[in-house]
Amino acid sequence: MHENHESHETPPGRIRLGIARCLLGEPVRYDGTHKLNRYLRDTLGAYVDWVPVCPEVECGMPVPREAVRLAGDPAAPRLVGRSSSEDWTERMRAWGERRLEGLADEELCGYVFRHGSPSNGMRGIKVHQDGGRTLYDGVGLWVRMVMDRFPALPVEDDGRLNDPGIRENFIARVFTLHRWNAMTADGWSPGALVEFHTRHKLLVMAHNVECYRALGKIVARAGAEPPGTLFPEYRALLFKALGHRPTVKKHVNTLQHALGHFKKELDGDDKREMLELIDRYHRGLVPLVAPITLLAHHVRRFGKAYLDKQYYLHPYPAELMLRNHV
Repeated sequence: MHENHESHETPPGRIRLGIARCLLGEPVRYDGTHKLNRYLRDTLGAYVDWVPVCPEVECGMPVPREAVRLAGDPAAPRLVGRSSSEDWTERMRAWGERRLEGLADEELCGYVFRHGSPSNGMRGIKVHQDGGRTLYDGVGLWVRMVMDRFPALPVEDDGRLNDPGIRENFIARVFTLHRWNAMTADGWSPGALVEFHTRHKLLVMAHNVECYRALGKIVARAGAEPPGTLFPEYRALLFKALGHRPTVKKHVNTLQHALGHFKKELDGDDKREMLELIDRYHRGLVPLVAPITLLAHHVRRFGKAYLDKQYYLHPYPAELMLRNHV
């Protein structure tokens, strides 16, 4: 039986992710408490190195401290004390510019922010107005700085990561970015780009078919155009594609596409079993891991080298159990 799992391994080097320090259990919140997220610290933490950041503490606020809030223009809010109105905006921005320089050297593959925080919240943050009115469309001061500096970086907050689909999509992007960084570490080789694209075809297809086709056209120009133009174009479109969450329908189409590679190998019973399992997944009766596991079995059984290299079958460690929900 074909048992070559080399293609499924994560590239060498630890994956580094930024994170709000309170999510790792550090008592840095305004009231001296934390917001420990055990999945992030213990489960995902077994496969990544966390780069913890607390904007409030690192810009000079004590623990415990007066709570802060956003106020003013939602597009450029001020960060002020909830009772005293002490303005921390410029101090946090000055600290943030220095911290961003350090993060640029970390080669982060993602960042997890703290839901609802006036510095660390990604969306829907309260922005207080004169007269007591409150808007709910703010972005945390530190979050905005990070996203402006690293626009293609996969980012999420701990609240949204409770959604299994969002969690899976975030971690898939993180591991793909890590593989991209490993591929480009030694330079921008057209051959390496072709190999990278080949191995990610089904993964991209499951996210967005249109981007999948457009990426193929970019790769077709490899060797004929300068890598300095081609690689950034490919990277931008790749992560645009992965920004689209895969749906059940998209996974069904991708699985059926993969099954088409076994026209000569699978007998009637094996093909019927595979199609029935895909249909049960489509109807919400089994998780995605069920048809993926059977497909991977046939890939090894018949030595399908092209499919064996597909990261779609193994985009991240199976121990994370991201495809085990219905």
